[in-house]
Amino acid sequence: MQIHNLTEENSILNTFISEMRDVKIQKDRMRFRRNIERIGEVLGYELSKKLNYQSSKITTPLGKCTMNLPKNDIVLCSILRAGVPLHHGLLNYFDDAQNAFISAYRQHQKHPESFEIIVEYLACPSLEGKTLILADPMLATGQSMVATFEALKPFGTPKEVHLVSVIGAQVGVNYVQKHFKENTHLWIAAVDENLNDKGYIIPGLGDAGDLAFGEKLQN
Repeated sequence: MQIHNLTEENSILNTFISEMRDVKIQKDRMRFRRNIERIGEVLGYELSKKLNYQSSKITTPLGKCTMNLPKNDIVLCSILRAGVPLHHGLLNYFDDAQNAFISAYRQHQKHPESFEIIVEYLACPSLEGKTLILADPMLATGQSMVATFEALKPFGTPKEVHLVSVIGAQVGVNYVQKHFKENTHLWIAAVDENLNDKGYIIPGLGDAGDLAFGEKLQN
């Protein structure tokens, strides 16, 4: 798998990530969602450099020109609910993409650190021969990304796969690297070193879904 960690080079992306991590700034849900969206736009721009292009004739009011335009048939799939603003950011750049949505959540066992990934809701067009962009803001253990991809397999075999995340843990990066093919691309804005005993990224930023949309109902 080819890993593209964008914070290996300094850019304005650092500002968006720092605001998402900051315990004071991240309390502003609107700004938190907007920062995820902006990071999705940056990641989408970088991802676009690896797409396939073809020459196209464009007619302007004053003449004609030739431009290279992407020709990939893209399906953009996001993991609910935290993936919604990241989906919006990517869709801002790939506005003609088809869309898929899937729910994946942790079902904890007797011990808080023990869980399995449960996939329920799924809406997806055919993936056969297409470019799949699979987006999940937090790449913690990597299990959600792998479980989601497994759930998508009945919809066909994509020609190429791009994984997109905002923040990941090194263990999660290693996990998806082990389970996806070598020609898969991972686009990620930051990679942290550790997970805590509950499987959350350290230092990370907390629960992205709660920060974006409010706390979940407790049983």
